[in-house]
Amino acid sequence: MTTTTSPSLPIYLDYAATTPVDARAADVMQRYLTVDQLFANPASRSHMLGWQAEQVVEQARRQVADTIGADPREIVWTSGATEANNLALIGFMRANRERGMHLVTSTIEHKAIVDTAKALESEGFEVTWLTPGRDGRTTPEQLRQAMRDDTALVSLMAVNNELGSINDIAALAEVAHEFGAAFHTDAAQAVGRIPLDVVAQQIDLVSLSGHKTYGPKGIGALYVKRHPAIRVEALIHGGGHERGMRSGTLPTHQIAGMGEAFALMQQQHQDDQTHIAKLREQFLSGLKGVDGIIANSPTEHVVPNILNLAFEGVDGEALLMALRDVAVSTGSACNSASVDPSYVLLGIGTPRSLALSSLRFSFGRFTQGSDIDHALTLLRHAVSGLRATR
Repeated sequence: MTTTTSPSLPIYLDYAATTPVDARAADVMQRYLTVDQLFANPASRSHMLGWQAEQVVEQARRQVADTIGADPREIVWTSGATEANNLALIGFMRANRERGMHLVTSTIEHKAIVDTAKALESEGFEVTWLTPGRDGRTTPEQLRQAMRDDTALVSLMAVNNELGSINDIAALAEVAHEFGAAFHTDAAQAVGRIPLDVVAQQIDLVSLSGHKTYGPKGIGALYVKRHPAIRVEALIHGGGHERGMRSGTLPTHQIAGMGEAFALMQQQHQDDQTHIAKLREQFLSGLKGVDGIIANSPTEHVVPNILNLAFEGVDGEALLMALRDVAVSTGSACNSASVDPSYVLLGIGTPRSLALSSLRFSFGRFTQGSDIDHALTLLRHAVSGLRATR
């Protein structure tokens, strides 16, 4: 399925920040909103409309579960991956104090992990912050050195949102389990891009996002392993929804949209990856004649849709302004208000000057080759213009 960017809109190369909702998922969502549709509360079990809405929610729960090889009963709906990360870290650590007060994570996790881990430190928990290699990956050996007898949880992302680096989740989970700790991964950027199987990879907790997978914003999920059971203390109370782990009326239309989007990611995985890999190669080939470009993203163990580049001698913010007809970013959308260099780039040892000269380009299902060609023309012109005015 393809689409064409409106000529009045910038070329969109910021898919790592959010994806457009696939029209097929949007069509599903529209079935559960108005008075002549299935709008009922899925928790209303006293009438047929409520039961039918519940069936829609459960179908989507299965679609999400099937994408990661889980049991539908292990999927807990949240408002997004940020809430899922909070529930995974805070909910687990509070519920398992007797196991230990020690958490292991890395310095280049998404802010939803970094800030949550810092909040746990303020509660008296202890956090060990791992420093990944230049490729943005954390090795099992690094993790093993950080593990302690009182380590309760390890949280390391599957795919880094600024670099595209892929961690060996199965190997990291194995190390965590050697020490009796649980393993959590933020997989917001991973669904549909790398294989995820919670059983084969021995993952205990997984955070998922709707809007990174061509589904709607405002909906996500947390996978919570049932056997052996992982205990998580609720952060939101009132009604005991989601088996007591997350209260609140469920947004049927958003859940249905996320379920459909995940099902489509499964169906289109190979086609999407082939398409996006060609776009990446086209983009890199188009920059071969431009000097002073340094790749921050690794060349191996990386998803094809994220490409982070430094442009020597060019200020990243100035380049963004010059590229007003291309939607890109200097890093995570959750940190875009900051004029400081990306903490992720600094965290892998990128010199501050290069970090300040870096942009993240990210491609997706609806990016076209013509978009890449046009963006390259604008980018080459902007870089040469800014260097000429130094």
